[in-house]
Amino acid sequence: MMQTMMNVLVAAAVAAGGQGVDARVDVRDDLEKIVAGGAATAALARVSDGHGHTWSGAAGVRDIERGGRPSPGGYFRIGSVTKTFVATVVLQLVDEGKVRLDDPIDEHLPGLVPGGERITVRALLDHSSHLYDYMSEPGYSTNRWRGKARFRSYEPRELLKVAFAKELPDNGAWHYSNTNYVVLGLLVEKVTGNPYGEEVTRRILRPLKLRHTVVPGDRAGVPSPHAKGYEPMPELVDATRMNPSLDWAAGEMISTAPDLERFMSALLGGKLISESSLRAMRTTVKTGVGFDYGLGLQAYTLPCGRVWGHSGELIGYLTFSFRSDSGRSLTLSINPSTRNPSTEEVMGLAVKVFCGSAGNSPDRTSRP
Repeated sequence: MMQTMMNVLVAAAVAAGGQGVDARVDVRDDLEKIVAGGAATAALARVSDGHGHTWSGAAGVRDIERGGRPSPGGYFRIGSVTKTFVATVVLQLVDEGKVRLDDPIDEHLPGLVPGGERITVRALLDHSSHLYDYMSEPGYSTNRWRGKARFRSYEPRELLKVAFAKELPDNGAWHYSNTNYVVLGLLVEKVTGNPYGEEVTRRILRPLKLRHTVVPGDRAGVPSPHAKGYEPMPELVDATRMNPSLDWAAGEMISTAPDLERFMSALLGGKLISESSLRAMRTTVKTGVGFDYGLGLQAYTLPCGRVWGHSGELIGYLTFSFRSDSGRSLTLSINPSTRNPSTEEVMGLAVKVFCGSAGNSPDRTSRP
């Protein structure tokens, strides 16, 4: 998850204020500036006003050696946006009466999680479980270069073994932990009897016709067309190919901007889960890191209202997928260059999309 950059969305939005931009906003210049400033080798965005007007565009190059313009509809790794898909499946199981949010995880996966008799499904979904994040361990983060180890295959219980070997300090702080969603992936498999990826496909991808969204498993490549992802070492090295099983249900998926926009619109528009489950999903906890967190959703309060969605990061790829209650949405994919884009570069773009002109905000009447 691109947590560091996204932490200060609110501060950046307040500083920037309204931009006076029409709902059919074109952010091509913003993308070009991010690339020209050395923060990205490629960047693509899709903006919708929720009323049938959509803009999409791209900047930079597909390949720093061979060139080529990136496709606005190209594939990219979505990282922790995967969590929103998994949370949706869990809430569908809640709607079907197969799981309750306040069930201790021990009721479904007995003996798997230390303290599982006290940790609820809800606590896993909103990261209030206080489970140690296995990706904090050296060599277990897909946000960092791992050499040949990036092609290794991992099993979910292997990741949990790493996580459960340590405990977080008992300081009462909220902790984002990828471990939670590995456990939730196993919960989906236990309750349904199917691999979690099959349930994501059956329950979300097929009904919404998300033909360009993939649960890759052990497959190392990214479908074409795509812009390559790089990591500075300090020279840029190609990090596109990797086995994403180290992320599994916490962040392995691949998608496109049109597909992510359709998914977020369907989810937040009440087409995938019941009204009560969507209300639960949008019930947030305070995190102290610049956003509130619901059940697989991040919530940011802007001067013009709240936006909902999730951010994601896997080495070579940053993803931001957000939607306001007016239906306006922004999907942004960035392939960082020798530096990551700054908060001002990314969030100035977000404020332009969501806030419009001061005093004439599209979401002034939206509710959390």
